[in-house]
Amino acid sequence: MTPQERAQKVGESMFAVDVAARETMGIELVSVAPGQAVLRMVVKPMHLNGHQICHGGFIFTLADTTFAYACNSYNKNAVAAGCSIEFLKPSHEGDVLTCEGQEQALQGRHGIYDMKVTNQKSEVVAMFRGKSAQIPGQVFPEA
Repeated sequence: MTPQERAQKVGESMFAVDVAARETMGIELVSVAPGQAVLRMVVKPMHLNGHQICHGGFIFTLADTTFAYACNSYNKNAVAAGCSIEFLKPSHEGDVLTCEGQEQALQGRHGIYDMKVTNQKSEVVAMFRGKSAQIPGQVFPEA
C-alpha cells in the first residue's frame, strides 16, 4: 500500500464513523494525503451565534477535525495534545468554509500541524495550530 493509498483509507475509515463531523456539523471530507487533509462545511443557521455570525466553536471544530485527519493519515492513532486558534474574519450563513491542514513537523510520537480556514472568496477566516501525540493502535488493521 502506498502512503497516499494508506492516507485515503484512513480518511474513508474515520469519516465512515465520524458522526459528529458528518451528521452534526455537515462537514465534507475533500481529501487526505500523508500529513495533510482538506475538509469543508457550509455555514447553516444552526451554526450562527447571537451576533448572527458563525460561532467560533464550529470553526474550531472544522479545524480540529481537519487536524485529526491530517495527523492520523499514517494509520498510527494520534490525538490532540494541545492546540490554539486565531479568528481573523467573521463567517456568515451560506459561507463555504474550507480547512486545509498541513504537517509542519513530525518527530517521534509528536507532530505540529497548521490549519487554514478560508471562505469561498479565499479570505482567511481562522488559523489553527495543533500538536499531536501518537497513541497505541491503528485507524484500520494493517500488517
